[in-house]
Amino acid sequence: MDKNQILKQYFGYDSFRDGQELLIDSILRGQDVLGIMPTGAGKSICYQVPALMMKGITLVISPLISLMKDQVGALNSVGVHAAYLNSSLTQGQYRKALEYARAGRYPIIYVAPERLVTEEFLDFAQNADISMVAVDEAHCVSQWGQDFRPSYLKIVEFIARLPKRPVVGAFTATATKEVRDDIIDILMLQSPEVLTTGFDRPNLYFGVQTPKDKYATMKNYLEMHREESGIIYCLTRKVVEEVCDRLRSDGFPATRYHAGLSDTERRQNQDDFIYDRYPVMVATNAFGMGIDKSNVRYVIHYSMPKNMESYYQEAGRAGRDGEPAECILLYGGQDVVTNQFFIDNNQDNQEMDPLTRDLVTERDRDRLRKMTFYCFTNECLRDYILRYFGEYGSNYCGNCANCLSQFEEVDVTEIARALIGCVLACRQRYGTNVIIDTVHGANTAKIRQYRMDENPHYAELAKVPTYKLRQVMNYLMLNEYLAVTNDEYAVVKLTGKSKLILEEDETVTMKMAKEQEHPAKAAGEKKGKKSRGAAAFELDEEDEKLFEILRGLRAELAKKEGVPPYIVFSDKSLVHMCVIRPVNRNEMLSVSGVGEFKYEKYGEVFLEKVIEFNREHGKTDDPDSLGAVEFSSLDYDVVQDYEGDVAEAGEEAAVRTSAGKKNKTEFVMTEEIASQLHYSARMSLSDLVGQMNDLRDESTMKRLTIKVVEQMLLDEGLFELKFVNRMPLRKITEYGTDFGIEAETRISSKGNEYEVFYYTEEAQRGIVELLLTAENGGK
Repeated sequence: MDKNQILKQYFGYDSFRDGQELLIDSILRGQDVLGIMPTGAGKSICYQVPALMMKGITLVISPLISLMKDQVGALNSVGVHAAYLNSSLTQGQYRKALEYARAGRYPIIYVAPERLVTEEFLDFAQNADISMVAVDEAHCVSQWGQDFRPSYLKIVEFIARLPKRPVVGAFTATATKEVRDDIIDILMLQSPEVLTTGFDRPNLYFGVQTPKDKYATMKNYLEMHREESGIIYCLTRKVVEEVCDRLRSDGFPATRYHAGLSDTERRQNQDDFIYDRYPVMVATNAFGMGIDKSNVRYVIHYSMPKNMESYYQEAGRAGRDGEPAECILLYGGQDVVTNQFFIDNNQDNQEMDPLTRDLVTERDRDRLRKMTFYCFTNECLRDYILRYFGEYGSNYCGNCANCLSQFEEVDVTEIARALIGCVLACRQRYGTNVIIDTVHGANTAKIRQYRMDENPHYAELAKVPTYKLRQVMNYLMLNEYLAVTNDEYAVVKLTGKSKLILEEDETVTMKMAKEQEHPAKAAGEKKGKKSRGAAAFELDEEDEKLFEILRGLRAELAKKEGVPPYIVFSDKSLVHMCVIRPVNRNEMLSVSGVGEFKYEKYGEVFLEKVIEFNREHGKTDDPDSLGAVEFSSLDYDVVQDYEGDVAEAGEEAAVRTSAGKKNKTEFVMTEEIASQLHYSARMSLSDLVGQMNDLRDESTMKRLTIKVVEQMLLDEGLFELKFVNRMPLRKITEYGTDFGIEAETRISSKGNEYEVFYYTEEAQRGIVELLLTAENGGK
């Protein structure tokens, strides 16, 4: 199978996302790669697809047991043999998994970095055909990253001890330029294909609030989202316990996760969250890396994290399925103090030499400062995040609290001049609070002690609210008119740009909220119809009823099989089913995320539910499609046969499919078949292909699939593929019209337009000629 067939058959997708194909093609050429792709962009596809095409074994190095368990479970659920090797296995399970691995049972094996240089694993690896090493969460290799793990440094040593060097791929969701360069250098990637697809997650809404009562604000939000799953991040174990206990007493199905719990309780609580037994998780940052729960609809940060890398990675655990999700940060002044304490007492840096430790601490303080700026900026929040990672947008996204609030441009030059003048007059000796208190005219013991009441700018801005002074101070620092030292005292300093305001009369303008200090999207605010999916599909009341029915069916199947619900089908797949209302196999296979294996396993029961629902609501079986589109029939013939036992976490499970079809050759168009075809003035592609299949030798030849013919017509330029709301739409080209293909527009029962394609006799004969030419080597 080629990469497109693997993508559809095993993963259920019709086309690759941005960047995936480039990385896959590079790996297949034997080239190292570095893929920097946001959470939910499909990094795993980039190494899983080539792993199923290459002859040897792909080792995926992963930092967390939960990540491995999720990935292996998902692969096994679509018919791909995979296993993981980590400390969660007993010695007997570990040896059994290695035994299966030696027998060549697994094309993909997940392994913890600590296992790489153990004698038992090295013995296996040095005698196995390792074709690729994929390093997941590759930022962990860099001490400049937010999750440095010394065990990742074992990777290079491991690769060097293999008989032949495999292709090496590194993948991460968040990496600044410094971390990216570190990954390339430390992993010794050889002329890698480096791809950054962009950090933007358009389906995520970002908001910052500064409530007087964090718990009340959060509780109000959860009241509005009771049917949804989400994560609440807290800075400390104590706060996790307090918040979780209060939520439980208020009737919310919440569980908790932090490093102070026993391994058994952490595993149990994590499983309760993944399986939706407790859909609300309250946790420290110890939770989340590698949790591939696709239906997390919100992430609330009860406190501000210490840097943008951590925030974006944690917030990015919402909406992995491409559905709309919300990321809310509840800011409080104590958050800065707590994070500063963590930085100053960081035990992770103790093994570094003093100079490096000081540099890392200085870097961490600077990151904390930029995280704080995020909480106060009135600019587009998404744009702020993207700029942090080196991307530049329009400063308006339309899907964050600031972009949805009313602002006005305000001239703050006089305020800026007073603040900078105060810093100059006190000879750059004090911190932010002292400067603000001075210009505001505060009469505190500290101001008198420092004699700042004698500063020429004392009380110059007494009538300006303190919050506004702080906003302008943050703006000046963000735009480098002022700086602050990276030590525990954080002294405000002048910069080269300071004189532009003091001496050259530069005007300073910034956005200010018209009505309130820091407007934000009201917790739980919803407008209009319920919007679901990356394409923002609007589900009406009837669609929502079907969605709930399908979600209930999914929960039943997941419970029977002992897997998380999203392993059966993601929310995105269920939404797509509600939109197109499939009534047969081909239409079900056009649903995003429904491949051959999943169709054989679950497709029929979901079809029955949809057809039953349509019948009860008086719907016909006409296709209700997205815009002008005929959903392509994806009639692949047979799932790749698998037999034998699969060891997932050392447990054996039988995975069987129908046998006896493996030896059939691909369909071949012959002159004999062509001569027996009956052409008509107008025919559908399915009728034409059906005739060809009826005339083939069934005992030796596979069926010709409509997908193959459609792809051929695309390759010939008779159709072009356009994406509307991220859905692929086939449109006839001018050449296709000349070829004899016609489109007929119809109206579905729900009032949507869609196109059905027909082929004139001229087009039918042309398709046969193309198939004959292809079988004769294009001559």
